[in-house]
Amino acid sequence: MSDILNQVESFFALPADQLGADARDCFETFIAALEAGELRAAERSATGEWTVNAAVKKGILLGFRLGKTKEITKSPLQFSDKDTYPIQDVPVEERNIRIVPGGNSIRRGSYIGHNVVMMPPAYINVGAYVGDGTIVDSHALVGSCAQIGQNVHISAGVQIGGVLEPIGQTPVIVEDGAMLGGNSGVYEGVRVRKGAVVAAGCVITASTPVYDLVNETVYRATAEAPLEIPENAVVIPGSRPAKGPWAAEHGLHMSALLIIKYRDERTDAKTALEELLR
Repeated sequence: MSDILNQVESFFALPADQLGADARDCFETFIAALEAGELRAAERSATGEWTVNAAVKKGILLGFRLGKTKEITKSPLQFSDKDTYPIQDVPVEERNIRIVPGGNSIRRGSYIGHNVVMMPPAYINVGAYVGDGTIVDSHALVGSCAQIGQNVHISAGVQIGGVLEPIGQTPVIVEDGAMLGGNSGVYEGVRVRKGAVVAAGCVITASTPVYDLVNETVYRATAEAPLEIPENAVVIPGSRPAKGPWAAEHGLHMSALLIIKYRDERTDAKTALEELLR
């Protein structure tokens, strides 16, 4: 994969009028590697550290520069996109993927693992990686380059932010066995570690403080590292007093997130994925 990424870097640096058939061939090889899961926007090491591969995002953007807008289908609804991003032919039988009828869309350049279930309507964008056994429920978005682990439960209405520009922006990462409750949102490169439970209605961005009531500490993003939700943490929406006498006078509060516990057998029972659905 290093050879293809080096080629991507070279073609990305060229102006659009200098991109020819060789650039298109490079892109086709690149996008096929994404769909096969051989290439990812971010990868986890054996020690649990994540490395972001900015060249992958450059390759995706290269596809937009190379493509021309083309009508994909007109009846009964009209769709169009760059011709570099046609409809992905997902190997549903080979991987036992269930894409339930009713408005699901999986964009080319994303990877969908074995035994994934996708309920309508939901959308998985280019560069995203969805691991084996994950459920993507109704009205959910898996944004561009987001990295989703195995056996993750993405509940109805969940929004997982994407990132293509700026190039250096870190993708959202949700590790194995995590659960994202209904209408929650994870954005701006936040990392949800293995087994964490994010309750319904939580909105997590890079600037969100997370108050750990168990360990009496506060988690925040820094210039060197993204915000991380710890492994097996159970997070719920909360609030904190707004600063200043005027805010105190009016009883104003700001939103905050609270870690109220870490997973136990009772939590596991409530968040277990239903194997019969597969």
